[in-house]
Amino acid sequence: MASSTSAAGPHVATTREIRPDAFKLRSVAGAYWHGDEKRPMLTRIYAYAFASKAELEAHLKMLVEAEKRDNRKLGKELDLFSTHEEAGAGLIYWHPKGGRFRVELENWWREEHYKNGYEVLFTPHIGKSWLWQTSGHLGFYKENMYSPMKIDEDDYYAKPMNCPFHIMIYKSQTRSYRDLPLRWAELGTVYRYERAGALHGLMRVRGFTQDDAHIFCTPSQIEGEILEVLRFSLYMLKTLGFTQISAYLATKPKGDGAVGESERWAQATESLRAAIEKEGLSYAIDEGGGAFYGPKIDLKVKDAIGREWQLTTIQFDFNMSERFEIEYVDADGGHKRPYMVHRALLGSIERFFGVYIEHTGGAFPVWLCPEQATVIPVRGRLRRLREEGGRRAARSGSARPSRPLRREDERQDPRCPGQKVPYMLVVGQKEADESAVSIRKLDGSQENGVSLADFKAMIARKIATKAIEA
Repeated sequence: MASSTSAAGPHVATTREIRPDAFKLRSVAGAYWHGDEKRPMLTRIYAYAFASKAELEAHLKMLVEAEKRDNRKLGKELDLFSTHEEAGAGLIYWHPKGGRFRVELENWWREEHYKNGYEVLFTPHIGKSWLWQTSGHLGFYKENMYSPMKIDEDDYYAKPMNCPFHIMIYKSQTRSYRDLPLRWAELGTVYRYERAGALHGLMRVRGFTQDDAHIFCTPSQIEGEILEVLRFSLYMLKTLGFTQISAYLATKPKGDGAVGESERWAQATESLRAAIEKEGLSYAIDEGGGAFYGPKIDLKVKDAIGREWQLTTIQFDFNMSERFEIEYVDADGGHKRPYMVHRALLGSIERFFGVYIEHTGGAFPVWLCPEQATVIPVRGRLRRLREEGGRRAARSGSARPSRPLRREDERQDPRCPGQKVPYMLVVGQKEADESAVSIRKLDGSQENGVSLADFKAMIARKIATKAIEA
């Protein structure tokens, strides 16, 4: 896509190269040259330009769909979360339905981490300035940190990252090579300053819970650990319904900005590359895109409308172990530096939720749904599904099914009617007498006379198997 406002242009030598049928004006706005109001007003033109009409139409269709799926819009409509400028910008308030999604996701996250040999940590929200000076955050990251709090004559900072706290736990006792690898995970809430203009729903916030972990291991363990992290990441993403996943290998920055010996960089980079290739992932090299403290793998997923989102990061760190002087006792009795790997599978719970809302259009899989069934009683009382572990909303009173089943706003999107509850259960006298329900699904299909026992068993099966489709 070319844009008339791109600083990197021109993308075409002459406007004759712009196809009229593949061009669309987006908007116009006034702007002063270099922002100087004493200069004449200019007109800034925003437009879409593609190589073909089909590409333009596909892009415009995607924009319409993206607007429908916007996490801010659906978050309000589905009563999932809210933000309150007057109480603090960029801070997320999780409502009961959003909270239910989060509990189910986090419970699964912890269960899978235990299965994969991780231990779960909990660390403080604030730390003394010494901690952030030692880690380097006050030198390299201070503009993204909040102002200090004076406590007992010491400056404390709200944590922007969890890693220094995990290192303090590592330093709490002498570690042997026999103890390694250590895999420590935390759903740790961190705080980072983002400019007000950059805040965007769940995608860019100032307080968020990071899906975080750190691995401490020996050089001989590193390749196996990286491969296991990559496999774990792919399992988690695929279970959540992402099927198009690409990898990006970010290598050592050019110049003198990197820390760590060249041999370590080479070994680490090859460990990352080997893991990607063993998993058969397509990948691109992000030349020089690694952090100053180590190379990394970024995993990006495509959502339901073709947009790419970065979720997983697997990042080497040659910096922290040196700064905090952490060691382990090797088999020969010598004291050596462990390798340290930062790893986030989902990124952060808030941003992941935003991506997932937009990927699913708010129609979550049954196992993550805040409400799995909406019950419409025609007459008589209903048994609760909750005793079987199901989640439901009941519409009270004796209502005719035709009205809630046929509302016009539900017809606009047959995949996601109303509150996007997977199953709408209609129970009349006949169903009540037979302990049965009539089921209407999000796609508009309907199944009559299903026994309540069979319906409960189906819900339980979908929860157990983490089924994506209703």
